[in-house]
Amino acid sequence: MFMCAVTRPRYDYTKKKLFDGKIGIWPFSFTEAAKRNSKNRQKGTMVTKPIESITKDEVRTMIEDNVFPAIREKFPQSYKRKPIYLQQDNAKPHTAVDDLELCREGRRDGWNLQLVCQPANSPDLNVLDLGFFNSIQSLQHQYKIQNVDDLILAVEESFRQLDPVKLDNIFLTQQKCMEEVMRLKGGNEYSLPHLKKKQWKKDNEFILNSLKCDKEVILLAKNALNE
Repeated sequence: MFMCAVTRPRYDYTKKKLFDGKIGIWPFSFTEAAKRNSKNRQKGTMVTKPIESITKDEVRTMIEDNVFPAIREKFPQSYKRKPIYLQQDNAKPHTAVDDLELCREGRRDGWNLQLVCQPANSPDLNVLDLGFFNSIQSLQHQYKIQNVDDLILAVEESFRQLDPVKLDNIFLTQQKCMEEVMRLKGGNEYSLPHLKKKQWKKDNEFILNSLKCDKEVILLAKNALNE
């Protein structure tokens, strides 16, 4: 299991360069001494092992020790006092959005980091499930993996190597998915939309504007909320 955090790539006017949107990826793992000799290692050698069952405390620690600090370090400083929402799915080990410890930590140093949950049964509204994990997995499969350490290094390197243009494309697809959800008044029985993204890109430059949403769809969604 890994904790992964990304956002849409954007221009950082403070650093005067593109922010690639990749916050970080961290394994849920631990190291312990080998209890016996084997052909691969001697007794006492430190071995990396995955955490088999993730708890709320481990998720809280991961967010507090890794995700929040990485956001403060990498996110454009112009967003420091604006709300930054960390969307998580509805898995049981994930922390409550009103967790007092994380709420307090999210507001440290003038930042405004808040947890939210994605709508139930809506994987298309999560860019990680929508395409990001598949993209880094295709890179990770190119590495030879013999143990947990190899796997962690392969995943981390694939995360670093992934072209941020692909990440931006996934966010564009997500926007179109949101439009389809509104068209169905909150439903999820739609075909995944395909956009001609290459026509939107020129020389690997980002189109930082959002897609335009059909006005009729917006009105339909507003009326559905009032029904």
